[in-house]
Amino acid sequence: MKRSYSKYSAKDDLLWLFLRPWIFIPRVLYILLTFIFLFLRILFQGNSKNKNVQKNLSKYLFDVITDLGPCFIKLGQALSTRPDLVRQDWLTELTKLQDNLPAFDHKIALKIIEEELGSPANELFEEFPDIPIASASLGQVYKAKINNSYLAVKVQRPNLNFLIRRDVVILRFLGTFLSPFLPLNIGVGIGEIIDEFGKALFDEIDYQKEAENALRFANLFKENPNIFIPKLEKQFSSKRVITTSWIDGVKLRDRALLEENNLIPASFVKTCVISGLQQLFEFGYFHADPHPGNMFALKGGNADCGNLAYVDFGMMDTITNSDRLTLIKAIVHIINEEFFLLAEDFQKLGFLTKEQDLQKLVEPLKEVLGGSFDAEVGNFNLKNVTDKFSKLMYDYPFRVPSRFALIIRAVVSQEGLALRLDPEFRILKIAYPYIAKKLLTDNSKEILDILLEVVFDKKGQLQIEKVESLLNILFRDSENINSDLIPVANAGLKLFVSKKGSEVRKNFLLSLIKNEKLEFTDAKKLLALIRDTFSPLNIAKSAVQNIISTV
Repeated sequence: MKRSYSKYSAKDDLLWLFLRPWIFIPRVLYILLTFIFLFLRILFQGNSKNKNVQKNLSKYLFDVITDLGPCFIKLGQALSTRPDLVRQDWLTELTKLQDNLPAFDHKIALKIIEEELGSPANELFEEFPDIPIASASLGQVYKAKINNSYLAVKVQRPNLNFLIRRDVVILRFLGTFLSPFLPLNIGVGIGEIIDEFGKALFDEIDYQKEAENALRFANLFKENPNIFIPKLEKQFSSKRVITTSWIDGVKLRDRALLEENNLIPASFVKTCVISGLQQLFEFGYFHADPHPGNMFALKGGNADCGNLAYVDFGMMDTITNSDRLTLIKAIVHIINEEFFLLAEDFQKLGFLTKEQDLQKLVEPLKEVLGGSFDAEVGNFNLKNVTDKFSKLMYDYPFRVPSRFALIIRAVVSQEGLALRLDPEFRILKIAYPYIAKKLLTDNSKEILDILLEVVFDKKGQLQIEKVESLLNILFRDSENINSDLIPVANAGLKLFVSKKGSEVRKNFLLSLIKNEKLEFTDAKKLLALIRDTFSPLNIAKSAVQNIISTV
């Protein structure tokens, strides 16, 4: 039976290309020579102070990536979100990779629409323009009109199946061959990571799958007033054409553009990051391509949380419940500076082998992540952690499990986007309070088990300092006190008196018994901590803030 070429298969696709040396050999040579010339030009001109030289070099970089095709454009898009890695004049040019690429022939787009939807575009829509409004790596978008409403019609580039299959196979071949010489040791799994990239790309060019993704994503955020997902128009969608409602918003490209439109950049950073954390830690289903071309700032919202629209749901992924909970534990262990337990988390996630002596990693992990929320929080971002981890990954057998490739890509892209809008942004300032609030308000059994690990030690004794650390992290700025105090107080009270809270009550009572006597010292400290945190004055402030926010 003939194999379907709508899915990626590393083994079959490698054989397919090796049996076609007239395709494989010239393409490999072309890619290698292209990167050699690019490397030499950057080597000799990269440090030049001449603005014209840098402008020409950035244009050359854009042209090289564009010329190499969709796979390399996708990699370039990831770079375009990192102002801390790429110099600003290059970044401006690379940003065009998001939705400002050369368009393909309009006649071909019209032919694809007719083949996919069964009728010409001018019969399907009241108005259909002659040129696209945006052109990205895998398709181009037209602003069409029907029934006095505007729609976004995305048409896929021709011949993508062949181009992606060929280049993913070559990237895997070159990546595996060159992995020992790469500046960052990511372990033996680079081929597996490229396989994940290949699978994601083939999913992304199936617009029927994207339509399903959009509906699922919209359902997850249906109760969130700050997140907007465009409506799918099923009758105008197929495997190579997808149509949604039009989004009138401002792309999250730079701070000045938002301010020109009287929008507050920091408010969209918070909405963006919180929604990303929800995707990873609550839904287990996330947008793996959150670059500025796929996110729009909308009017409305408030100074704390702006209204945000997501588009383009081709590259999505899931995270298992086990991995999701282990990541939450890992963040709690970073908060509490429990580096042996953190090493165990890495081992469970597959970043370390089962044979690794975890005790040897305690000091190195402390050096990399110690004090991440306090003294060094001003310097804490993913680039700095990556720089520190690069040495650690050479000295110890860390490797990146392939299933984390898209998660890392999404988090890195999102932090890069946030840094563009707010250069002072630090992801932990939002991530830590989010995790703290989740532990204190989410009454699911899994989260409750993690909370019990924080509140009580292995001997069943209260860990007052850790409870205090959680509350300090959550309420260390006045905005969080105002918005989160009452929800946390309500959730804590409900948990303590509920059936689910029986384990909490039992552990609390057992913690009072020491040396066969009742000892209330820790209980008094806990009550004092709760009294100070949830004082009548703070509760009143929270109530007023909640009333103001709803007006």
